[in-house]
Amino acid sequence: MSGGIGSSRKKLSHAEMAQVIKAHENYRKGVMGGRRAMLGFHDLSGLIFSGANLSDADFTGAVLYGAKLMECNFDRAVFFGADLREADLTAASLVRADLRGASLHGANLTKANLFDADLRDGMIAERDKHGNIHAMQHMDVGPAEMPGAKMAGANLSNAKMAGAVASHTDFTDAIMVGANLVRANLSNANLTGANLSGADLSGASLKGASLTNAVITGAKMQMADMSGAKTEGMLGDKPAGKPLEDLGMTPEEALRQHALWVTSGGKEGVLTDFSGYDLRKLGNLYKALLVGLVANKAVLFGLNMEAVLMQGAKLAEADMRSAKLSNADLRGSNLKGAKLAYADLRDANLAALVVGPERYFGVNLEGANLRRADLRGAKFNRANLRGADLTEAELFGADFSDADLDGAIGYKPQG
Repeated sequence: MSGGIGSSRKKLSHAEMAQVIKAHENYRKGVMGGRRAMLGFHDLSGLIFSGANLSDADFTGAVLYGAKLMECNFDRAVFFGADLREADLTAASLVRADLRGASLHGANLTKANLFDADLRDGMIAERDKHGNIHAMQHMDVGPAEMPGAKMAGANLSNAKMAGAVASHTDFTDAIMVGANLVRANLSNANLTGANLSGADLSGASLKGASLTNAVITGAKMQMADMSGAKTEGMLGDKPAGKPLEDLGMTPEEALRQHALWVTSGGKEGVLTDFSGYDLRKLGNLYKALLVGLVANKAVLFGLNMEAVLMQGAKLAEADMRSAKLSNADLRGSNLKGAKLAYADLRDANLAALVVGPERYFGVNLEGANLRRADLRGAKFNRANLRGADLTEAELFGADFSDADLDGAIGYKPQG
């Protein structure tokens, strides 16, 4: 693969690399004397330059084996045929980066942003003295190879990965919306909780892959090999649970009746039990009056519920992944075991619902999945978060005073 591209590479020291980064910074700022980082066919293996901004740099055919590149900015950078095996690219930005033919064996791209990145096969061409274009010798490479790479939580939206080799790769909770995975080898890959909405998986191999709780809404799956794949909880275009048609009334009428039930104190309207229904077709619920909603095990994936009034709701084990719940009022609600990965809960109120001088109902989030949810500014006063998964959730400004966090996973108190 990339190890056969080029034979002589210039080895850079940390001091020399620091000079390159500084010159590139001046180049980006338009400072006189600045130079774009042109590191094609250089040996950068094992170097540490975490946090550097090398957007638009050229690493064609370079060796970055085992390099520490955490949180670097490589937007639009060229890694054509580069060796990135075992490199640490945690939280790096690779927006629209050219990774055609790159080797990513065992690389760590956890939380990396590869939006619109190109991981297909390709070649570099040159023009001869007669104006004819020819492929350069040794520069015709196959698609990116990433067996065993870690891409948990990575953003691969719109990434071009046709033919990519990603067997045994960890894509847990990855965002792969609209990705081109035509004929990709994803055999035995871990796609648990991955969002593949609108992705093209035509002809892809998913043999033995885990698609548990993955989202494939609108995905193209023609000729995809799913033999031996785990699909428990996989969310597609077909209703997951009871269809709305079984309500006996239109969804709009059911919501109207519920609001009437709330405003009349139960004297009018109907308290509809939405438990087990697939509610994705409800669409926009912005500022909706859903106090006391009963929707245990319902599917509310991706719904817009910003500023919704949902105090005292029963949402145990509901699927609310990627839902927009900023400024929502969920005081006193039961969200035990709910799926809230990637949910937007900024400034949401999940504090206790006070009903008397010394009487209150705390929010129950025991065992809930809040992985990578945005909880900035949210209130969790007196909430039950025992065993909840808060891995890589955004917690800045969140209030957990008097909350029960016994056994919570990934919780890191903010300083």
